Amino acid sequence: QQQRGQTMAAKGKKPPASSKKGGGKKSKKQPVVEDSTDDSDADDESSVYDSGDDGAYPDQHDNSDGEEEEYSSDEDDGDYESEEEGVDGESGSDDDGSEEEEDGEGFEEQGSSDEDEMEVLKRQARAVDRRGKNKTGKKEANDDDDSDDDGLEVLDSEGLGKAYENVPRTWKSSTASKTKRDAGGKSKKASSTSNGDNNDPATSQWMHTDDLSSDDEDADGTGNRIGRVPLHWYEDYDHIGYDAHGGKVIKQGGGVGGGGDMLDEAIRQSDNKASGKFVVQDALNAKDVELTPRQIELIRRIQSGAYAHPEHDGNAEYIDYFSGVNKEISGINSDRHEPKARFQPSKWEKLQVRRLLHRLKCGSINMDFLEGKVRDMNDLKKNDEVSDAPRLLWKGDEEDELALRKGPQHIAAPKAPPPGHAESYIPPDEYLPTEEDLKEWAEMDVKDRPHGLLVPKKHPNLRSVGSYAHSVRERFERCLDLYLCPRAMKRRLNIDPESLVPSIPRAADLRPFPTARAVRYETPVAEGEEPPMIRCLSVSPNGQFLASGASDGYVRLWEVQTSRLLRSWDVSSLVDGKTSGGGNDDEEEEKSESKASNEPKPVVALEWNPNGAHHCLLAAVGKCAVVIATGTGGSDDTDLNEALLSAAASCKGGGNTKNFKAAKAVSWTSVKQQTGTSTSKPISAFGGATGPICLLRTNKEVTYIRWHRKGDYFVTVCPKAAAAAVLIHQLSKASSQQPFGKAPKGGDVQCACFHPSKPFLFVATPQHVRVYHLIKQAMVKRLLSGCRWISSIDVHPSGDHVIIGSLDRRLVWFDLDLGDTPYKTLKYNERAIRSASFHNRYPLMASASDDGTVNVYHAMVYSDLMRNPLLVPVKVLRGHKVVKKFGVLASVFHPTQPWLFSAGADGNIHLYQDI
Repeated sequence: QQQRGQTMAAKGKKPPASSKKGGGKKSKKQPVVEDSTDDSDADDESSVYDSGDDGAYPDQHDNSDGEEEEYSSDEDDGDYESEEEGVDGESGSDDDGSEEEEDGEGFEEQGSSDEDEMEVLKRQARAVDRRGKNKTGKKEANDDDDSDDDGLEVLDSEGLGKAYENVPRTWKSSTASKTKRDAGGKSKKASSTSNGDNNDPATSQWMHTDDLSSDDEDADGTGNRIGRVPLHWYEDYDHIGYDAHGGKVIKQGGGVGGGGDMLDEAIRQSDNKASGKFVVQDALNAKDVELTPRQIELIRRIQSGAYAHPEHDGNAEYIDYFSGVNKEISGINSDRHEPKARFQPSKWEKLQVRRLLHRLKCGSINMDFLEGKVRDMNDLKKNDEVSDAPRLLWKGDEEDELALRKGPQHIAAPKAPPPGHAESYIPPDEYLPTEEDLKEWAEMDVKDRPHGLLVPKKHPNLRSVGSYAHSVRERFERCLDLYLCPRAMKRRLNIDPESLVPSIPRAADLRPFPTARAVRYETPVAEGEEPPMIRCLSVSPNGQFLASGASDGYVRLWEVQTSRLLRSWDVSSLVDGKTSGGGNDDEEEEKSESKASNEPKPVVALEWNPNGAHHCLLAAVGKCAVVIATGTGGSDDTDLNEALLSAAASCKGGGNTKNFKAAKAVSWTSVKQQTGTSTSKPISAFGGATGPICLLRTNKEVTYIRWHRKGDYFVTVCPKAAAAAVLIHQLSKASSQQPFGKAPKGGDVQCACFHPSKPFLFVATPQHVRVYHLIKQAMVKRLLSGCRWISSIDVHPSGDHVIIGSLDRRLVWFDLDLGDTPYKTLKYNERAIRSASFHNRYPLMASASDDGTVNVYHAMVYSDLMRNPLLVPVKVLRGHKVVKKFGVLASVFHPTQPWLFSAGADGNIHLYQDI
């Protein structure tokens, strides 16, 4: 063996693997076999791996650089010998020199190059001889401690091992590696030192044998699919998991995982080695897996640091590419993807096909024309006209011809309904009529009967069924229907009704808004009397006090938090001049005085001064507008309030009105000078004067009052006063003016209000709203409401939006920037709307109706002019009774909280809060 190694080293080749004494020890680079209990087992292991290195696959390595590697490399031989020295005390003295020379090589050669073909054939012949000897003397080699390489055991799998031995150990070279070029750049075939048939399909098969993914390894789905579940959970069961089909994966009897002990496993491993098998345990599927020679070879190559596939050529010839060569020869840009247009159908061809299909559908061409049998369709038509061949009367495609013809669209006749159970000759019992049914059917028209002229009868068999007596009549009526009844094609729109409804947010997402009744304000009355109707409401700017006007002519002042009645003033008797009009704390005295007089005049309008420093009220009673000092001011507001009311409290001779027309329409009168009495006790210690201060007498009844936002000017509306229907008054000077010289067009004025930030005045007639510029004294715009009778009006705090309530149940929203037509028209109320108002701080809007409810809306106005307002109904507030067809007569928001006050014809006032 040493002489053989020296001879091959002299030729420039590596010596073969040296013999190993003691059966050879396991290499560090070889896979470890479980549990070898004695020396004989170790010998068996060495024979397994050494036979795989030396004898099983002699034709797997033909290195093209002139160095031939056996499956047991020189480095491996050195490892074996070094282990022999350390374990057995024996040294391979003759091989030390060769080991030192090859000690620097850490891995075996990666590829193959040119080598003499005869040498390859000789090596393969020697491998075949060794393989024959191994098969006959397998047992003797295991018992002999000093066996050489020719006695190693061979791993052989039936069929697969034989096919693998016949496969050349070279991979198919690439086209570029087999192509050489001359100086001119022309390609020429290189003379190849044949390492085998490069076009052998078996080589390609081996190259891709192991290219399998996890799914391909278990294509039938019988493997264990439990994932990362711990396997010790299944120790007490007869199965190890479940497959892809839900079936149990049963444990096998053999192996450690199958229930045997370590001794049984060692015996099985020994038997497997004796039979030339290499078996490992698959713990996931609880079964033994026999490794093929191919798999063992891949493991050995990976451990030795070589390419896993022996067919891989790691030292291919370098091709000097340059741009001057044809790209088909050089391969430049050959790895680019094809453009997307190559894989898409041509649009021009698509257009041509569409045209041909349309012509084919219309009948201008046929399949003979498309197939090229007919060049011109005119020739075919001429031949058809000349032809005298018989034609079918009923071809079955009449409907298609009628549908394709020009002119009015053909509508097919409706089909007769199919027969039901009643038409059966053995109908069910529930379809058989009784004598009462027959009498009832006889009195009915034929079209109203459940089965027409047919009377269901039961027959014993089909032969007993006679002819239908009404068949001629029904056929005749059917013909009349087809002939006389017109038919029209109706297009049915398959539209989901829910898709037409706009998507709005949920009410819970739009809070806060008033949801429940929290406080109730009861008007005190004598026993047995009905409470008066509350006609109007107003809240102080700080939200602490509430004022109400009733049909009994009283103005009452309430405390919001406690619902306590603080003051009440009989302004109706003050207007008639029968009492002093002073505030009276005793309600019973006021009632007794009211009984002695005639029927009182109701308070139809009431509004608190919007300026927080001015503590006064305006009330409209009969033909007068009354200014009332509330006495609720503090120490800082007393002087301002007295300065505001001083001119009205001391006015004489009709006031300070300079306009002649306005002086004829209204006169200012001080209550103190008229009655000669003082006012009542104030509520606050710094309140100053309390009670009615002055009267503004007009020629007609006052129905509407509204303050300017600064708290000095206010407007009164007298619908029957013609040109003096709208009057503007200044409280600090006790003067009035008449803005219109004649009666406004469109009917009597119903209500009026000021713009919150601009010198605009909104005047509402029964059907229209006119906007006037007070400085320019001109009409700016006319809003077309579409209502029959406007009852209330309010302007949004931004000044760009207006809402109108009408007696015909309409709530109209105007966006002044969009035009003079309504932006939204809401009809959520069932009866007439009496009041509509905005909240000064929150995006809320409310409408009070005669149906006894108050509808609350989320009215969000965005600062972005390109975004439309959001209007969503969120709550319907109930609690008032309908009395004499009147429900809720007034509603007003709290100035600082999302609360709502409502007054009804039942004499109650309710406060709704966000609870």
